[in-house]
Amino acid sequence: MPTPRFLLTAPLWFLPSAVGVGGLFTPLQAQTAAGSGEPWRIIAPAQVTVVLGRDGSLIGEIGRERRLNVPLRTLPRFVGQAFIAVEDKRFYQHDGVDLVGVAGALKDAVTKGSIRGASTITQLLVGNMHPDVIDRRDRSPARKLREQQAAREMEKRYSKEQILEAFLNQLDFGRGAFGIEMAARQYFGKGAAELTLAEAASLASMPKSPTLYDPSRYAARNRERRNTVLALMAQQGYITPAQAAAAQREPVVTVNRQEKLAPWVTDVVRVQAERAGVPVMSGGFRIQTTIDPVLQRQAQRALAEGINEIEARPGFRGKRCAGEAGTPVPSPTAARAPRVDACLEGAVVVIDPTTGDVRALVGGRDYARSSFNRAIDGNRQPGSSFKAFVYAQAMSQGLTANAMVADTALRMRLENGQVYSPDNADHAFLGALTLRDALTKSRNPVAVQLAMSVGMDSVIALARRTGLRSSIAPYPSSALGASVVQPLDFVAAYAAFDNGGVSVEPRFIARIDDRAGRPVFTPQGAPMRPAMDPRVAFIVRDMLQDVVERGTATALRRIVPARIPVAGKTGTTNDNTDVWFVGMTPELVTGVWLGFDKPAMIAPGAAGGTLAAPIAGRVIAAAYDTRTAGSWTPPPGVVAAEIDRLTGQPADGTTPADRRYREWFIEGTEPGALAWPLSLFRLGPIGF
Repeated sequence: MPTPRFLLTAPLWFLPSAVGVGGLFTPLQAQTAAGSGEPWRIIAPAQVTVVLGRDGSLIGEIGRERRLNVPLRTLPRFVGQAFIAVEDKRFYQHDGVDLVGVAGALKDAVTKGSIRGASTITQLLVGNMHPDVIDRRDRSPARKLREQQAAREMEKRYSKEQILEAFLNQLDFGRGAFGIEMAARQYFGKGAAELTLAEAASLASMPKSPTLYDPSRYAARNRERRNTVLALMAQQGYITPAQAAAAQREPVVTVNRQEKLAPWVTDVVRVQAERAGVPVMSGGFRIQTTIDPVLQRQAQRALAEGINEIEARPGFRGKRCAGEAGTPVPSPTAARAPRVDACLEGAVVVIDPTTGDVRALVGGRDYARSSFNRAIDGNRQPGSSFKAFVYAQAMSQGLTANAMVADTALRMRLENGQVYSPDNADHAFLGALTLRDALTKSRNPVAVQLAMSVGMDSVIALARRTGLRSSIAPYPSSALGASVVQPLDFVAAYAAFDNGGVSVEPRFIARIDDRAGRPVFTPQGAPMRPAMDPRVAFIVRDMLQDVVERGTATALRRIVPARIPVAGKTGTTNDNTDVWFVGMTPELVTGVWLGFDKPAMIAPGAAGGTLAAPIAGRVIAAAYDTRTAGSWTPPPGVVAAEIDRLTGQPADGTTPADRRYREWFIEGTEPGALAWPLSLFRLGPIGF
């Protein structure tokens, strides 16, 4: 006659709660006080919202628990078998309660021997999925009976495969990793579908104690238990003894889990998604971004390496923060110069000029040290990099790139009675030179004269049409970048010089899908609007190319191969507190800012061309490591003429070869045209 089942289950009241073959099983803390429902029901646990790059790779995570559910069918068979072997070897024979295991546990209790585990995978799942109903810390008989009843009910309603899948996705593997997928990523740097037999056994060793058997911290201890798991798998027929022996010989090799690839981007898309009404913190969503993961990684590396090199330069005023996060190294120059008690920071933005898609964004040198996003929330003076807008407005009102202007001392009385006298970084004045050379050499008095001639209000209006949202003061100093801008907006505004004069809006999110793969949010980009005459955009961009080839940004050209066309502008503020480079190729617009969070001198003589431009150069060079650069094509209505660089006049037979160059003109303003040279004087006298 069969033994009544209650006779075997009742003595379980006296057994330790929540033990498997390995012992104590750590309950999850994910389910809420609001209740998780009937304890036999398999519920969808909290998951992470994954942030994906444009290639579909993982670049960030959003959510309260780092869990990403995976179907059992996508895993190697030995993954589930490893957990069954160590936690519940009769998993496929029992109905939720292992009567054979219970009998063994009773015998141990009576003889006062070592207590073997009696809880099944199903019981463990019940307790951990419904801690509000089945509290595994409660060792009372009532709790044990409820758990067994729920486990049997679960077995009636779900298949073994469904239960095992839920179990693997529910487990806590320590270090904030929940479920087999996140555990595989955390410890072995791969998805669960890619686990080896030895790695699967290492993870199966952890439910007994995620802390004690942490393979990253206690490799030897994990290996010993892993080998036990492998031996159990061989004994139970899941693998051969030869397979077990081979896996046992393997060392435990884990990865040092790196910081999220794009933490600043993750913060941005979380805010944007929540503003769109998508509850991404609840988990289970997939956010497809515009970020290029390879370029993002290269931008982060270029910024960190560039800042470290700057810190090592003589005269650097801040701390040397190149060591471990949060442990700055004092600067060797601190005794010889006033020291800034802070780490040098920076930001990098890379945008597709045709769409506004953000390909990379770095908000600082080290997210772990400071999560403040300087690319989004920072407001800094752009210095001379703002001059591109001044020159564009001057050319839109008829001035040509070969017009002669004067780099000379100025004294301008302001409305408040003060006298404003812009100087050059080299404290010298070059006299008469072409507009192109004035921009190439970044002569400050010329930019101020141009802004005053065309009207600072008109310059501001042009900048706003390109998408610059910052408030620009209508003062002469704003022509030299004295008004603060947000780096992301500023780089996006530069896209108009690259794409034919059209404004773009930065875009991070391409699409958000729910856990079923259904799209729940697809941003509608702002319409692209003309910001400036495409002919003006082309000519100014061509002038900016000279800045890289023979002007203030030649350090970038030494890094970027000649096959890649680059244009851009450096920027340095008063007292060397902010340095910039914003530049472009036919496919990308790249901006770099450096400075202290509390504005202070970086170093005497610090300049955008020597500090920011090399970092931008590294980003651009890396971006074209595996791609071919395009070229810029003149738009209709632009003509070329050969000009004497020294005089700005058409070259003739007496002009030396080294002074000849090709200049671009809006049709009708070129030398010999009916309107020329009257077009040169549409603005009135410039500095003479």
